[in-house]
Amino acid sequence: MAYMDVQPAKPNGQAVLLFHGKNFNGYYWKEVIAALSNNGFRVVVPDQVGWGQSDKPNIHYSFPLLAANTKKLLDTLGITKVHVIGHSMGGMLATRFALMYPATVNKLVYEDPIGLEDYKTFVPYQPLDSQYANELKATYESLKKYQQGYYPEWKPEYDQYVAAQYAALQIPNFKEATMASAITYEMIYNQPVVYEFKNITQPTLIIIGQADRTIVGKNLLSKEVAAQHGNYPALGKWLHQQINNSKLVELEGVGHIAHIQVPDKFMSTVLSFLK
Repeated sequence: MAYMDVQPAKPNGQAVLLFHGKNFNGYYWKEVIAALSNNGFRVVVPDQVGWGQSDKPNIHYSFPLLAANTKKLLDTLGITKVHVIGHSMGGMLATRFALMYPATVNKLVYEDPIGLEDYKTFVPYQPLDSQYANELKATYESLKKYQQGYYPEWKPEYDQYVAAQYAALQIPNFKEATMASAITYEMIYNQPVVYEFKNITQPTLIIIGQADRTIVGKNLLSKEVAAQHGNYPALGKWLHQQINNSKLVELEGVGHIAHIQVPDKFMSTVLSFLK
């Protein structure tokens, strides 16, 4: 498992663990890493196995496995307590990590997490070979078109995150990386966390872009069904109700990735919560 361990110039004695989303890896956290480090936090940024610079074996992927891998990493680094920030699929992993290792997680931050709905209850089943065949069609242009759905308005500076996703699909080779990507979609569909948010006990910050309409498998849905799901303004309020010790911050005009679209607003919100 590849990772970054960024040490601050003036440590405040606290560490932050960053969990990336399905179509990303540690690279897209770069501005968040810099801001946290400048404020004294040690920042640990794994590329989960199956993503980014890490190995992409053909195995049964599970959120407990990824959580256990990450716990081993923290143990190796001698870190016993962390704040956790999870974006998109990283929110699902952060949930599993917080439930498996409650004594390790100090505070929890959700940034537009997926898994606020049980996708398998309304997204048509797709066999692995079909998912794999579909993923083999991925090009830089198709990945960019998909990522454009994350923002109300596309900006040229977002191209670097498409390039990072495309580059990761070449490690160790396109077919192996693509198979891992297909398998991990099954993990999202078959291992919901939506029924367990009520068990989260850590102080929790929920940051929700009010323009976010993300649904995993949206392309498989009719417009009528899609319109009934992915309503993040409503889902954010629901999540806030599920977690007793939580705070909800709603960002108007913001899509799926607040830390890229409105980095200053995102970081000021996170830093005030962690401090």
